[in-house]
Amino acid sequence: MHFVDAKGILTGNGGHVGMNVYRGCSHGCIYCDSRSRCYQFTHAFEDIEVKRNAPELLERALRSKRQKCMIGTGSMSDPYMHCEEQLGLTRKCLEIILRHGFGAAIQTKSDRILRDIDLLDEINRSSKCVVQMTLTTYDEALCKIVEPNVCPTQRRIEVLEAMRERGIPTVVWLSPILPFLNDTEENIRAILQACVRAGVTGVICFGMGLTLREGDREYYYAALDRHFPGLARRYAERYGSAYEVPSPNADKLMAIFQTICRENGLLCRPEDCFAFLNEFPQGYEQTSLFDFA
Repeated sequence: MHFVDAKGILTGNGGHVGMNVYRGCSHGCIYCDSRSRCYQFTHAFEDIEVKRNAPELLERALRSKRQKCMIGTGSMSDPYMHCEEQLGLTRKCLEIILRHGFGAAIQTKSDRILRDIDLLDEINRSSKCVVQMTLTTYDEALCKIVEPNVCPTQRRIEVLEAMRERGIPTVVWLSPILPFLNDTEENIRAILQACVRAGVTGVICFGMGLTLREGDREYYYAALDRHFPGLARRYAERYGSAYEVPSPNADKLMAIFQTICRENGLLCRPEDCFAFLNEFPQGYEQTSLFDFA
């Protein structure tokens, strides 16, 4: 972990902006796109870059921003990874968001968000708060391999249920679906049934597969070699250096996904989910949720 003084904390314009308090991540997910070379990390991915002046920058930015909107965080780096326990920068930023009357859309895999549930409740009562949780596999043994340093799936589902009890809306990211690992009908049905029970508003899924870029691909293949001997070679033979890596079962799984969501009234088109995430209670015109700093 190392500290920097950032020049800015918000990106985007119009009705919505995004922020990331941290760069890098300690969750260790073997498929993480943020490891890709295109993001130009100049330090080890696990050496978390901490924007120590983030609260001061956010205070200054929101004080001068005339239009209230949703502020998204977590698109590039989880705001509730391990260092947040000691630093509390995400909480400080949420307190500023509340004080200035903005909304918050938070994406995480961590149950550490429960520490701030009272604050999230306050934001949701005064404007709007949406908690987004990533779910990839219902198999806890597989979860420990592909997402080794983050709370298990069942605990994340408990987070969703806790938010529902507070009336805080939730959205699930069903992503990524890893070919030959979690791309099964059993897994998709189990996750979606948990979403229904937890009362989520919508589920974001861009397709049954994953994307791999330079940097990310090498890390992922090395992890496959460690945990699933022969699987990386199978990927290389089937997909080569393709960016899009769809499951052989993609069509069938997407049909199941869409059917379950529609039968249970869950938003399932990405554009509908993003429209919900972006919508601020006063009806300001919104732009993209997932800008990042």
